[in-house]
Amino acid sequence: MKRRILLVDDDVAVLLTFKAVLEISGFDVDTAASAREGKSRIRSRDYHMIISDMRMESDVAGREVIQAARTAPYHPAVALLTAFPDDEIGWDGAGPDKILIKATQTRTLLQQIEKLFNSHATKLSRLAAQAAGTAGSDSRSSEEAASSANPEKKPKSPSKTKPSASPRVKSASKTVKKPTGGTRKETRLV
Repeated sequence: MKRRILLVDDDVAVLLTFKAVLEISGFDVDTAASAREGKSRIRSRDYHMIISDMRMESDVAGREVIQAARTAPYHPAVALLTAFPDDEIGWDGAGPDKILIKATQTRTLLQQIEKLFNSHATKLSRLAAQAAGTAGSDSRSSEEAASSANPEKKPKSPSKTKPSASPRVKSASKTVKKPTGGTRKETRLV
């Protein structure tokens, strides 16, 4: 069973490019060109991951999509796709699991998505084990919860990922200080 991703972005070129890249990589991808459409799709169909732009109809439209994803009963992994990573702070724990930079190389983006799927499956397993321990009525094991969150039997290793069919693009990495303390590494196309 293919993992299903919902992409939400008002920039049609970005939406269709990412859709093509993800479909070639074996994902089932739905798209939404607005926060309203994205929230509607979240309510009408289950997704393994929601990837949303932040700035669409308004500067906080992506926040609405992420909040809708966070309240979905099927608990998808959530990623924010943005060109402005420094502006996306102050989520108070209700934000995305991962921030993806729009100017990221295709291979790096796919590796980040796989990593998010794996960490989200671990998180769901831990939550299922806690619920089973406290309620005692949940018959699903942690392994079953992980396999339902990540239905592929074996995630592809980043080192064995097929090279992109697109021409090589140079990238530049830099370490950026976060306003809340600590640092993070950003990779951008040059």
